[in-house]
Amino acid sequence: MHSTRRAALALAGFAGMTAAMAGRKAGADQPTIHRVAIQVSSNDPALMNMALNNVKNIIEYYKNIGEPVEVELVTFGPGLHMLRADRSPVKDRLTSLKGSLPTLTYSACENTRNGMIRVEQGEVPMVPEAKLVPSGVVRLMQLQEEGWSYIRP
Repeated sequence: MHSTRRAALALAGFAGMTAAMAGRKAGADQPTIHRVAIQVSSNDPALMNMALNNVKNIIEYYKNIGEPVEVELVTFGPGLHMLRADRSPVKDRLTSLKGSLPTLTYSACENTRNGMIRVEQGEVPMVPEAKLVPSGVVRLMQLQEEGWSYIRP
């Protein structure tokens, strides 16, 4: 490989690393912004509660040490029941946790929701705190590609 091409590739790699790291730092004198994506893909209330316990513990830990944190809980497949306004076994906890961490996001897979609408032949309401994403799996991929940590309880 020519030295010019090698230098260009090295520079491109460095630029990519710098861009990735820039998204994780709040500023030179600011602490790192901690980001974690949590997957829920099971319609199991115990697992849903475990995921919310993880969210609560993460929030409390970073609040206690004074560092910023962003948490995105991504639901898809049977796990979408967690964010259903009509069936969620953890609806009250969702509201409570969202109130304690404005940077907490609940993402609901639109592919799964559309499938449920077809099967149930009716509306599938989501809790007001939920935002629809085109695909829950793709959303997790995007977050990981952006450097987010990943947890699947």
